[in-house]
Amino acid sequence: MRKLIGLVAVLMLGALPAIAFAEEAPAQKTASQLCQEQKKAMGDTAFKALYGTNANKSNAMGKCVSKQNAKSAENKQNAAKTCADERKTLGEQAFKDKYGKNDSKANAFGKCVSMTAQAETAAEQAATIKAAKTCKTERKTLGDAAFKAKYGGKANAFGKCVSKLASA
Repeated sequence: MRKLIGLVAVLMLGALPAIAFAEEAPAQKTASQLCQEQKKAMGDTAFKALYGTNANKSNAMGKCVSKQNAKSAENKQNAAKTCADERKTLGEQAFKDKYGKNDSKANAFGKCVSMTAQAETAAEQAATIKAAKTCKTERKTLGDAAFKAKYGGKANAFGKCVSKLASA
């Protein structure tokens, strides 16, 4: 029992800085929230067609979350490179003045990475939703058979359509 109480105390103390920081940081959507947003915007059938890989497409949410987590990690890496280049171009103090939010402005790099990665994620989210809506309309207009034939003739036609339009 003492170990459990000690563990809870340690966890609580570790959470305090995160709680304090959460007030400053802009709300960042989780992978699950992004997927729920996509599902709501494009509809259940289109969402399952885009992400589902098993026979009844019941694994669509899990596949979406996995994909969003991978994209998020990639966006953070790209943002870190972008911010490092910008810091080099602007100079250390100008970079801190632009992005720093605390008294010492020591958090400038983290703020830059966060803002840049969030912007990229938002752009990808908007492009995916727009592409899915366009593909959904196209599939309805062409019919399932013609739509599949246009995008490779397989069950993943909807995903190929979305991928093609979202990356264009």
